[in-house]
Amino acid sequence: MSQDPRVDYQTHPSRYRHWKLSFQGPVATLAADFDEDAGLRPGYKLKLNSYDLGVDIELNDAVNRIRFEHPEVRTVVVTSARDKVFCSGANIFMLGVSSHAWKVNFCKFTNETRNGLEDSSAHSGLKFLAAVNGSCAGGGYELALACDEIILVDDRSSAVSLPEVPLLGVLPGTGGLTRVTDKKKVRHDLADLFCTSVEGVRGQKAKDWRLVDDIAKPAAFAARVQERALQLAADSQRPASAQGVTLPPLTRQIEADALRYDFVEVEIDRARRCATFMVKSPAAAPPTDMAGIEAAGAAWYPLQMGRELEDAILEMRTNEPEIGTWLIKTQGDRGTVQAMDASLVAHSAHWLVRETIGLLRRTFSRLDLSSRSLFALIEPGSCFSGTLLELALACDRSYQLALPDDEAQAPKIDVGETNFGFYPMVTGQSRLQRRFYDEPAPIAAVRAAVGHALDADAAFALGLITRNPDDIDWADEIRIAIEERVAMSPDALTGMEANLRFNGPENMFTRVFGRLTAWQNWIFQRPNAVGEKGALKVYGKGDKAAFDWNRV
Repeated sequence: MSQDPRVDYQTHPSRYRHWKLSFQGPVATLAADFDEDAGLRPGYKLKLNSYDLGVDIELNDAVNRIRFEHPEVRTVVVTSARDKVFCSGANIFMLGVSSHAWKVNFCKFTNETRNGLEDSSAHSGLKFLAAVNGSCAGGGYELALACDEIILVDDRSSAVSLPEVPLLGVLPGTGGLTRVTDKKKVRHDLADLFCTSVEGVRGQKAKDWRLVDDIAKPAAFAARVQERALQLAADSQRPASAQGVTLPPLTRQIEADALRYDFVEVEIDRARRCATFMVKSPAAAPPTDMAGIEAAGAAWYPLQMGRELEDAILEMRTNEPEIGTWLIKTQGDRGTVQAMDASLVAHSAHWLVRETIGLLRRTFSRLDLSSRSLFALIEPGSCFSGTLLELALACDRSYQLALPDDEAQAPKIDVGETNFGFYPMVTGQSRLQRRFYDEPAPIAAVRAAVGHALDADAAFALGLITRNPDDIDWADEIRIAIEERVAMSPDALTGMEANLRFNGPENMFTRVFGRLTAWQNWIFQRPNAVGEKGALKVYGKGDKAAFDWNRV
């Protein structure tokens, strides 16, 4: 088990220490006011609105509550409650005292949170406006970049900057380099100047270089932000008046070797360094009409299951780093999953269903992006159907038990309409498109199988599973596969899996995660960053970093 205290990703606005959340009609305001004495771990203070994982856990929670509890909100203004400082980025002292794994996984979660803003803007019409009312550096500017637009106060002192390279000897960790070029389309030579300057860029130059979208003098700043927030809200498809769904605390039990929720269970086998995720279907078919769905609220199966699965993934990622292989199973009635999927398709334009699909899309993406080996085991009683089939399609390998002499007990899988684009990966492709390289013939063959229960041989023939052992070979083949996997280098497996999982077209999101995995992961271990005289280690101590000048 991890030596560090367990990190809890569940919180509530009443427990926030860092964000102030307020509402005014179609506009919500998230104001950064980070409690410098409320760091997630000892050893640093969150001065100048610098953040750690605890700050981002609250941000993730706040945005999720806006999505579900406040459907009337169409624009979220992200700003600061502090004078002259918006956000100074990730806390440098936190990075300096953290392990390599902690730094990289912290960056991954903050990346997912910021990508989630853009996901909601693209799919749900929830727009984000960064009202930068003070100095904005590093991860603070990266948060602003994840918003749809940035308005910077033109007070002759407030600036935006990405000072990581000259100041810390590392890269911006949450997509700054990529969004500056791919999203803001800052000319590459100007981006070079910007990313090697500690002071940053302010005022009209920031606008001219496309680092921000607009500027406003202090006296006009609040009015300009409100005006633009309402303009963005006018183009949103979120309902002007609808009853939100309160997100209650998840019911869960955290045991020494298990996590238990209503529809998700995780059993940890420490001797084998693997965990079994079991996702269960509901006992009865969930409501399929909007009146029933709205009445169920947060207890509506796909919403509750999605929240539970997301929490389990985050819990296991952070708190169980040595458990390197995840076995993905399902259990229940395939028919109830099919009924649920039919309602998702039928009501996909309704705001609550749309937000639930978004939660599932982002949760499946967290699974894709987890640096764990993923094996799906399709056994009797499984319900890998439609939406839940995405779990198997996300895995590195899938094994389906063949029982040719027992048709009744033979496990089946079902392809549904939800497998053809409802839950795209960060590449923008469905997992079926990724699987078959978007080749028309195999995808057409799979589409022709919609509505047919597929046993192991049929699924294998279509290329939907990796192996189809019979009951004589099943136990040994699964055992050997797991034993072989856990004996391999975790570092090599992480690199291999990331390369093989994302074989589709490149885009801004894949580049953000690819650069994080390949470059920042490497730079975070180099002596120039974390050695005794590395830039991260000597920051704030009055010493000058000592670099090895060899280019590698």
